[in-house]
Formats: sequence, C-alpha cells, structure tokens
Amino acid sequence: MKRRSFFKTGALGGSVLAISGIAACTAENTTTQTDIDLTDFDLNEVTVSALQQKMEAGELTSETICKKYLERIEKVDPFLKSVIELNPDALEIARQMDEERKNNKVRGPLHGIPVMIKDNIDTGDKMMTTAGSLALSGNVVEKDAFIVTKLREAGAVLLGKTNLSEWANFRSNNSSSGWSGRGGQVRNPFCLDRSPCGSSSGTGAAVSANLCTIGIGTETNGSIVCPSGINGLVGIKPTLGLWSRQGIIPIAHSQDTAGPMCRNVSDAAILLGALAASDPNDAETHIEKAEFPTDYTPFLKADGLQGKRIGIASQMIPDNAKVKALFARAIADLKAQGAELIEDVKFENNRKWGGPSYQVLLYEFKADLNKYLSEHPTAPSRTMAEIIEFNKNNADKEMPWFGQEIFELAQEKGDLNSEEYLEALKNSKLYAGKEGIDKVMEEHNLDAIIAQTNGPAWTIDWVNGDHFSGGSSSPAAISGYPNITVPMGFVEGLPIGISFFGKAWSEPKLIEIAFAYEQATKHRKAPGFIKSLME
Repeated sequence: MKRRSFFKTGALGGSVLAISGIAACTAENTTTQTDIDLTDFDLNEVTVSALQQKMEAGELTSETICKKYLERIEKVDPFLKSVIELNPDALEIARQMDEERKNNKVRGPLHGIPVMIKDNIDTGDKMMTTAGSLALSGNVVEKDAFIVTKLREAGAVLLGKTNLSEWANFRSNNSSSGWSGRGGQVRNPFCLDRSPCGSSSGTGAAVSANLCTIGIGTETNGSIVCPSGINGLVGIKPTLGLWSRQGIIPIAHSQDTAGPMCRNVSDAAILLGALAASDPNDAETHIEKAEFPTDYTPFLKADGLQGKRIGIASQMIPDNAKVKALFARAIADLKAQGAELIEDVKFENNRKWGGPSYQVLLYEFKADLNKYLSEHPTAPSRTMAEIIEFNKNNADKEMPWFGQEIFELAQEKGDLNSEEYLEALKNSKLYAGKEGIDKVMEEHNLDAIIAQTNGPAWTIDWVNGDHFSGGSSSPAAISGYPNITVPMGFVEGLPIGISFFGKAWSEPKLIEIAFAYEQATKHRKAPGFIKSLME
C-alpha cells in the first residue's frame, strides 16, 4: 500500500484559494516539519472590543485587519485545513465598513470584525454551501441564511467558510471528526495528530489558531461544545429558536442550532446577541417561545458566581484521573467565587433519551434534508437518495475511509407522521427536558448544572474512526436547552472544557456564571502547533 502523506489532499486538488493577491494553500504537499513560527501573530488572542478600540483610534482599519488574517491563513492553514473557502468579496466588504466608520456610521460591536462560518450555512454570495460534500459542490445559493443576514446587518466581514465533519458528522458511525470529501481532514492546532472534534471542526480550529476574530458553528448534539472544548474555546449552544435555523443544511429541526465559537466569553456574548432574533420562517420547535435579550453584555459580571447554586452532574464525569483532577480544581474555583455546589446531581432517566433521540434524527434528517434540497435549485443533488447514489459512484473520493450507513438508515424511514417518530420525539424531549434538566434543577433549586465538556483529544484515525474520551452534551442538545463551554485547563497540553447548562432561555444566567469562572481562572491560551505528543 502506498504510504500516505501526513495531510490528506482535499477536493481542491492542490490548487489555491486566492483573494486579492492573498492565497490559502490546500496543504497537499506540506508536512509538519517547518521552520516557520506558527505562533507568531500580532493579532493573537485579540478581542472584539480591542479591535473596535484600535479601529476607532485609527490604529487599524477593517481592511488591514482582514489582510492580516488572510496572511495568517496562508501561513497556518496548510497545517490545519480548517478553511474550506475564502470569500472573494471580503476585502471589499471591509473597505465598505471602513468608509461607513469614516462617515461616523458604526453599526455596532461587530462593525468591521472578521468572522468565519461553517460550510453548512447559506451565503448568497460567490461562496458555495456544501456541508463538506462533493455531492453539493457547485451549490452557490441565491440568498443568505437568516443569521448571515443578521451578521451583515451588524457590519461583520464574512472572511470565509470553515471545513467540517462532512454532513455535520451524520453519515457514518465510523467517521473521523473533521474529515470531509471536499475539505480533507481538519487538525487540532494544539497537537496536529489529534482530533479537533466535530462537527464544527474547522470553526474550532480556525478560531483557536487565530485565523479570524470570531466564528460560528452548528450543533445537533455536541457539535459546538465538543470542538470548542477540545480546541480551548468558549462555545455557546443557544436555546432552540434563539438563533434562526433558516438557510442551514439540516440534520434535525428538533435539535439543530447554530451558535458562537470564540476565544472568550465576552466575544461569544456579543455575537450571541447580534444574531438573536425571532424568525417566523424558522423551523418550528417544541420549546415554548419566550422573550430574550439581544444584548448579552450586561450579563458579563465578574461577580456572577456569587450566590449561584450549581449542580454537579456526577454521572457524566469520565473515569480519567487527570480530567477528574481538573474538574475538582474547577469546583474549588467556583466555590471560591461564591457559588454553592450541590454534589452528585443525577439524571434518573439518562438511559431513556439516547435511543429515541437517534430515531428522531434519522426521521428528521431525511425529511429536513429533502426539504432543504427542494428549496435550493442550485444544489446538484436533489434528494437524499441522489446523494447516496453519488457517494456510491464516487466512493474513492467520498468514502475512502468510512461509509454512509446513517444515510441509508435515514433513507429507509417513513415520514414525520409515523407513529415510531412521534413516540420517539415525545420521549426524547420528555426525558431530557421536563423529566431531565427541568426536574433536576427544580428539585435542587439550581441555577446551572456542570460537567466536563470533553476528555483529551484522541489521535486521528481514519481506519478505526473516532474514539471519544467523554462528553456531556446530550441533555442540553436533546432538550434544546442552552449549554456554554469554557476552558477548564489542560491534560498533557490538550484543552479540556467545562460545560454550564440549564433550562430553556437561561442564557443570561449561564453567561454570568461562565464569565465569572473564566475571569477567575483564565485557562485559555493560544495553541502551540506541536506535531505529536508521541515524540
């Protein structure tokens, strides 16, 4: 068998992504041996507010900032493959934002700020929306997703799209997180032979590696919080319906949502509020509508842990001594900031939500994906059945390492009037929501529940697939409730996150808690791009 290079070649086949003279290589011929210092960057760890201050003072322009990031992408992304496509209009948009600023028009805190978004979110521009699949290559859509419209209205500069686990990691049970037929394998910037988790792998790696200021991922179950935790980021999975899902390639409308992925809680809160809006065209949710703020910065309180009652989800703590030690330190830090910790909070129905939820995802994937494709005439594949055939006919490119058994299971399902579907939907929401998070929080009078977000990143393995090392995303994901992950520390240099989750629409309280914890501990640090822990 021919030995494969350390990096897999993506669908771009060695070409470059060019934008106004700046190019991002596909990494076909690169290796991890380099004399370039990938950690050296004058915008490393810069915040949204710091960039606003520099632009207001005339020290930087949005165009200059974007050029710096594009140069950074050219230098660093050959080692990460986190960027699947750059926006050819990015610098022109930046110049427009600079002109508005000169004319004393500043749209808000995101004015002129570069952002990367996951390649399953529609943009009505020159970029494709493919979910990483060659079956949708050429899908240049006619209009922006709702949240992209909000981004543009806020003055953000859409720098490009990020690679992901193909089809948001709902194609095969044996997949490698961060791999897509179109984009190749995303790598963890802390250790390049380790997984970035998924499915928002590219956003996690790009934001962590300082290839943009802020980013957006999507989640059905863990796809924001896991890559955020494993790449040392703050990630927010909002309450279902806080951000619109219109114009996002779906898995399941009863669990899908987009959300912020940032290097700090403050930036994540700014982004969360900028895109929070009720959308009458969004898919229906099972969660009762509620009023919510569109500015979460008032909840950035350094004393936000004072008097908070926080339950410890002991069932979700992995049997890893080093992770347990970090978690014990986090509990001590929370107590030191004035929180009351309630030990050994348990979900009595934790074995009752997983099976029904998986059935719901299979049914809704078929129905929702077919609906999305029917509404997008530019999509070269028109149905799930056509995508399955495309993958079979292009197996050397689309299925060199793992198959599409989840696609095939979903294709066999009936419609959303099926008794099996309706029963599974009812039970999954009941046991994760009212008889899960709601019940536990009411019994113990809690403000939030905590667990570790992730275990240490595992080595990338295309033969055997992922081997996850712990997680806690399911209760909040299945119920549709909010979940925030914040860096908790490191195991052998690999980031570990702590998750704070709670009832529907409790983002303000969770942000208070998450911000206070972050400010007291400050675990976030920029990645070092080491080749391997094994050497």
